[in-house]
Amino acid sequence: MELGGKRMRPILTLMSAEVFDADYKKALPAALAVEVFHNFSLIHDDIMDDAPLRRGHETVHEKWNINTGILSGDAMLILAYQYFEQYEPVIFRSLAKLFSKTALEVCEGQQWDVDFETRDDVAISEYLKMIECKTAVLVAAAMKMGAIIAETSEENANLIYDFGLNLGLAFQLQDDYLDAFGNPETFGKQVGGDIIENKKTYLYLKAIEFATENQKKELMQLFSVHPENNSDKINAVAAIFNSSGASKATQKAIQDFTLKAFETLEKMNISQDKKAMLRAFGENLMERKV
Repeated sequence: MELGGKRMRPILTLMSAEVFDADYKKALPAALAVEVFHNFSLIHDDIMDDAPLRRGHETVHEKWNINTGILSGDAMLILAYQYFEQYEPVIFRSLAKLFSKTALEVCEGQQWDVDFETRDDVAISEYLKMIECKTAVLVAAAMKMGAIIAETSEENANLIYDFGLNLGLAFQLQDDYLDAFGNPETFGKQVGGDIIENKKTYLYLKAIEFATENQKKELMQLFSVHPENNSDKINAVAAIFNSSGASKATQKAIQDFTLKAFETLEKMNISQDKKAMLRAFGENLMERKV
């Protein structure tokens, strides 16, 4: 937890409470729950992916061992639920209900992610559903929690959820893009990690859709091996992502989901300056390098 990270999700919970005229301090326990849950999922994800780095440091299972990683994650999940005990029964029930639904979806998304590694027939729609469950629903829930704590209208709470969902999709696509083209100094994770793991990301699926027959054959061959020297594989795959137009298509999708998020802002019953604040957050997210 001390390694930091972007801490985007808890900040969104606090922001959302303020947007709907509540003191952000009221939302601190829920924000902590979201961040602890997110870090639990990262510990277990890193074990499944056999990832050596997280936020530029050794992953938990690498520093200690796999059993410690599993148990640490389990304990964090329980701890996340305990934070909700600080709320009144009505608020507690709404938060716990949303949290349980979200936690199940995150597990479902992670299972799809693992399944896709051994499948050659992943559709774009399936991939988007997977990242919706794995990433976007937690961003959406983080924002809705702030709305629940502020006791705003149900319509506002649902709209901020939709705003977060589309922002979460844009965020994950940006993560996919940075995985292939990010700067190792600022990205914090191993650049090319998805390529090493043969993950069928949006970039890969678009490259398969747009590539020439030769490029397609080369890409599929590269994604069927685990070579000793990963840097050659990463460079070759990234070159196909660029030449096929997949990287441009991914950047356009990031923009489309961000604009979709901004459309829901207009329907929200909040002041213009608060809409501007949420819009600025979305724009900064789209331009991130980490």
